Amino acid sequence: MDIEEFICIDRLEELGINKLDLKKVKESGLHTVESLLMETKKGLSNIKGLSDAKVDKILEAAKKTSNVGQFSTGKEMQLRREAEIVHISTGCTAFDDLLGGGFETKALTEIYGEFRCGKTQLCHTLCVTAQAVGERGGKVIYLDCEGTFRPDRIKPIAERFGLDADSVLENITHARLPTFESQLEILVDAAALMVESGPYRLMIIDSISCNMRTDYSGRGELAERQQKLGIMLSRLRKLAESLNISIVYTNQVMSDPSGGLTFVTDPKKAVGGHVMAHASTIRISIRKGKAEQRLAKIVQSPNLAENEVSFAISNDGIVDYKD
Repeated sequence: MDIEEFICIDRLEELGINKLDLKKVKESGLHTVESLLMETKKGLSNIKGLSDAKVDKILEAAKKTSNVGQFSTGKEMQLRREAEIVHISTGCTAFDDLLGGGFETKALTEIYGEFRCGKTQLCHTLCVTAQAVGERGGKVIYLDCEGTFRPDRIKPIAERFGLDADSVLENITHARLPTFESQLEILVDAAALMVESGPYRLMIIDSISCNMRTDYSGRGELAERQQKLGIMLSRLRKLAESLNISIVYTNQVMSDPSGGLTFVTDPKKAVGGHVMAHASTIRISIRKGKAEQRLAKIVQSPNLAENEVSFAISNDGIVDYKD
């Protein structure tokens, strides 16, 4: 079945929308009809040069080309998801089964755990497997907030999947982001890049919380931090849904002082609080096992059962764990 991944906003020119007005909309970071319909009227009216009348005309034209915000039956939604959703392999059979086939597009997946548990190694593996999905594969954007991306790590993983390492690296767009503000601002450029230079299938943010924890410190800045985190996660959700990409972000953990009182096995919790928890479609916790064993657990999902599996880290990336 042929699928139109998204509708470029330039198509609205055929419906009588002024080209200059569309340019202004794109400069604000909205490059698809789907993303346009996910924006509020207030947000669109804040774009310099767009009056309320122009906004209404643009939205009216957009609604004629997309089913965003329209009613559909459960069966229609099922068929649409079966046609649109792409699953990106983790490199481990058990891990893929846990996720119902792998990391899915149109979703935000959060992976959290302590240091050296395999989060970044999983990200490197996904850079390759996202390109190994046949005709449904695509390029990768890697937003590197900790400076941990290593191009040389890609080569053995690419060879494992029978791909040319140089070609795989050419299809990975990397950006080193030293501040939380730069994480938020780059999403506008990322949207343009994915529409104009695609197809893209995956965006990785490693890690989403490291800059946030240092740029906003203390209780006095907590409210502002959480507000900006909410804005970022909202933009990420709109990108995932409007461009049919998978967005995977790693998250750090912090000690939970109340954990010892409730006798939990692992008294740590993910950074970001309820804002992060509510925004993530799927949450996966990763922890160390014995030797090279790592344990991945579904903590939150709209359709996956809470379960836990083992995997291992090798020179070839994430692999099946053999006891």
